[in-house]
Amino acid sequence: MAKPELMDYDKALELFEPVIGLEVHVELATKTKMFSPTPNPAYENNDKDPNTWIGAVDLGLPGTLPVVNEQAVRYSISLGLALGCEIAETTTFARKNYFYPDNPKNYQISQYDDPIAYDGKVEVELQDGKVFFVDIERAHMEEDAGKLTHVGGNASRIHGASSSLVDYNRAGVPLVEIVTKPIFGGEERTPELAAQYVSTIRDIVRGLGISKAQMERGNLRCDANVSLRPRGEEKLGTRTETKNVNSFRSIERAVRYEIQRQAAILAAGGSILQETRHWHEDTGRTSSGRPKSDADDYRYFPEPDLMPIEPTAELVQQLRDALPEQPVLRRRRFKKDWGFGDQEFQDIVNGGLLDAVAETVAAGATPTGARKWWLGEVSRIANERGVHPSELAAPAQIAEIEALIAEGTVNDKLARQVLEGVLAGEGSPREVVEARGLAVVSDDGALISAIDEALAAQPDVLAKIQDGKVQAAGAIIGAVMKAMGGQADAKRVRELILERAAGN
Repeated sequence: MAKPELMDYDKALELFEPVIGLEVHVELATKTKMFSPTPNPAYENNDKDPNTWIGAVDLGLPGTLPVVNEQAVRYSISLGLALGCEIAETTTFARKNYFYPDNPKNYQISQYDDPIAYDGKVEVELQDGKVFFVDIERAHMEEDAGKLTHVGGNASRIHGASSSLVDYNRAGVPLVEIVTKPIFGGEERTPELAAQYVSTIRDIVRGLGISKAQMERGNLRCDANVSLRPRGEEKLGTRTETKNVNSFRSIERAVRYEIQRQAAILAAGGSILQETRHWHEDTGRTSSGRPKSDADDYRYFPEPDLMPIEPTAELVQQLRDALPEQPVLRRRRFKKDWGFGDQEFQDIVNGGLLDAVAETVAAGATPTGARKWWLGEVSRIANERGVHPSELAAPAQIAEIEALIAEGTVNDKLARQVLEGVLAGEGSPREVVEARGLAVVSDDGALISAIDEALAAQPDVLAKIQDGKVQAAGAIIGAVMKAMGGQADAKRVRELILERAAGN
């Protein structure tokens, strides 16, 4: 496929105003699926063998009837409240009819006219502190579809595939779809705004404890609608919908790409096809999917097997009172309390480690120490193992390692060995220190013996120290540390070296 022509980004913004709309799908971490007693893989966060987490209701087998998951309704109301939405006094389900292999019933139970939540507003803070307010059209409950894997094509895409496999494990998983109103005013920062909005949604649902919200696992997915309109015009342009973009960086790149692609087409006198598009991470571009359906094409009608849901005012107030601090306010508070600069703090946020660092600080570590461990050694090992750092260690364990360093039981080098032992399941940090014999040696007798041996081996260094060049002591410290397997107390070693050189 020939690479489409792109317009320079700045030129595109001179000619056109970008307008976006974002649809974020959040998998709820309930124990069972939305309308059946089948265990929910999004709760376990476990990718089991295909078609092993399915039941008769999920497949729409004859004689089965759906039953609404009460916890999913509660989670949905909490999310709606956190988004600043109104909560419907009466909410109903509808059948969304479409025919696709990953949709076993040939319809999806969703919501249409009566969503659980509507008319909200979310505060989104960009990296430099600029704030946008994004209006929420609706947040509605539905069930997820299955998952298709295309075999034999490029990057698991349907284009060029020789066959496709379907896995119904995800079919019936509870979802909340959050739909924004058209977002204006982002201008050149529209791609960044899109990514930061989705990041804000992730922080909200994690703060509520209603979803794992890991984009790489599909717990949270974004469809990005992009359209352009010529400067000075009121009528919105034709939109495209880039489906299931699965990282913040990809959301930003996909929106930017679509702005440049559409601008080139419109400037050349062409027209934009209303369609779904697929994002290709490897090439950094989108490709055509299928013509985008409007609501009428889905032939919505009321779900005949489910009664309306009428949340009580008492329930809504109870869930409102239980809402946690808003993520934007929480981040501002942490940044101020921890004393980090913009980039230092943003590195934590970008790594998805804000909660881990916060819990480590709450467990007694310094903010600097917590940041160092999570962004450093823990992230390095996590990258090697292909997991998120928070899946490796508990904040309390990192705080205990920091405490061991602060009290002088271990140094940084030994602490890394302690972490290895903890991750290997050898016990708590203190238990690993004891079992492996990793404690720093601070006994003067043992240290003096090693120091005297090093001084005798390097008389020229001793002479330099005695002449007042105390920085030369570094060579002796290094020799002592090597002789003692890195377990010497470096500070005490330095003190003793200077004492010995002075003849004390």
